[in-house]
Amino acid sequence: MSNDNTVSWIGTWRNQYGSTLVITDDAGGRLRGTFRTALGDSAFAGEEAGITGLHVGACAHFAFGRSGPHGDAVASFTGLLRDGRLETMWHVVSDKAVKPPAPGRAAELIELPWAHAVLTNADTFARV
Repeated sequence: MSNDNTVSWIGTWRNQYGSTLVITDDAGGRLRGTFRTALGDSAFAGEEAGITGLHVGACAHFAFGRSGPHGDAVASFTGLLRDGRLETMWHVVSDKAVKPPAPGRAAELIELPWAHAVLTNADTFARV
C-alpha cells in the first residue's frame, strides 16, 4: 500500500493471538470500531471495547478503555501498515489486578504500584 491517504482501514483485522479489531469508519483521518481480546487474562477479557483513533497514510493509532469490578484500564496501539499487515506496539495501563500480593500468597484484587501497572508489547494484525 502507498503512504498516502488512500489507505482503507475499514474491515476486520485479527492478531496472532486471535484478538479482533473491527474498523467501521475511517473518514476524515479518524478510526472508529471495536476491539475484542482473545486473551482470558487480559483486563479487557469478555468484553467488546469501542475504539477511537486516527490514521495518517499508512500510520494508525487506536485506543480504548474499561472500568470494571477488577479495576480500570486503558490500551493504546500505534502501528504501521506494511505488506497488508498492521504492525503495532501497544501499551496497557491498569490500576488493579487479581494476583498474589506476595510469593506464596493467594491471589486477590490488589492496587498495582506504578512499576507493575504498565504492560507493553507488539502485535501484528492481518485482514480477515
